[in-house]
Order: sequence, then structure tokens, then C-alpha cells
Amino acid sequence: MPESIARHIDHTLLKPEATVAQIESLCREAREFRFFSVCVNGCHIEPARRLLAGSGVKVVTVIGFPLGAMLTWAKAAETRLALAAGAEELDMVANIGWLKSGRSQAVREDIEAVVAAAAGRPVKVIIETALLSTEEKETAARLVVDAGAAFVKTSTGFSGGGATVEDVRLLAEATGGRVGVKASGGIKDLAAAQAMMAAGATRLGTSSGVVIVLEEREIERAKTIT
Repeated sequence: MPESIARHIDHTLLKPEATVAQIESLCREAREFRFFSVCVNGCHIEPARRLLAGSGVKVVTVIGFPLGAMLTWAKAAETRLALAAGAEELDMVANIGWLKSGRSQAVREDIEAVVAAAAGRPVKVIIETALLSTEEKETAARLVVDAGAAFVKTSTGFSGGGATVEDVRLLAEATGGRVGVKASGGIKDLAAAQAMMAAGATRLGTSSGVVIVLEEREIERAKTIT
């Protein structure tokens, strides 16, 4: 049986109104379905770490979320605090305004500061593809690679657009396999998840992981019957 798509999913809950009970449910689901990780806001890192202890499910948090427009030193400080709380991967938001202003060096240095603060932990860089032109997406992808990050990520889900197959393919081609590609935003079912993976995504950020895996299991079950 092929590896489940669950091992590529960051089971995500980043809504500002997320309750403690919802985070607990997220972690229970992550244990049950063996997702790669949960992705939560910083205030939920410590409880998620406790709930997932010994499960093999990682704790991912976001940095500079959702705007990416704060001071670089604040992003670096947030990264160090997140690691101290127990985060194992960081999804940072790039400075989109700088990127669109042509300030490539500033964008790169912003990412480099977080990568340095992460001290070897994987950093995914959210470039908010819905706000960028094709040329800007390609520039952003190059900067992510040059700054030493581990992934380029499509979207926060807070800026009016999520991942598209076309953007995932563009980012995969632009990075040439030198970093991973995380598709995030609007991935609601197995067909969408598989399309993103086929286009080059190596990680999926979604709040619909349970639906996706149950659909996958049903298809596998049907194959065994026939």
C-alpha cells in the first residue's frame, strides 16, 4: 500500500478565534490520522507539544503571521521564543510590500534573519502568491532558495486567495528541487490535494486533512473489494 497522503499534511488551525478545545481536537486528530504535523499559532505551541508528546507528529508554528510586515528583529525574536516553547518548524511570512517594491535584498535579509534564529529548524517562507505577479513569484522563489530556507509556501489563507496548481508548478520549476514547496489555502478534498502533489508540492497545509484522508481510505478500501 502506498504511503498515505497524511504524511505530507500539516494539519492546520490558525483562525484567531480558535479555542483551546479546538486545538485539543486538532491534536487528537493528528495523532489518530498520523499527519506530519499540526500548524498552530504561537500561543498554542506548548499545549500542542504536550498533547503530541511521543506521537511523532511535529509542532509547526507561524512567524510574522499573517502580514509579514513587522520589523525583521521582531520576526527573529519570535522565532527564538517559538523554538523555546517547543516548535519544530517555522512558517514565516515574507515582507510582501518590500517584495513588490523591488527591495529584494531586504526581503532576503528578512528571511535570513529567521533562518539564522531557527538554528537548523526548517523554515518555510510564505510568499502570498495571490498578491504577486508571475515575475514576482519567480523572484520570491529565488530569494527563498538564496536565503537558506527549507520551503517556499504559497499562502497564508488570509489574503483572498490560496494555492493553485499553476502557482505550485511555477514554484517547483523556479526552485528546481532545491527547496520544498508547501501548498496551502483552499485544499478541501483528495482531488485537490493530489493535484497539488502532482504539480510539485511536497507538503500540504490544510484544515481539511481528516476529510482528505478518509476519502483516500475509502478509495483504497474499494480497490481491495474489487
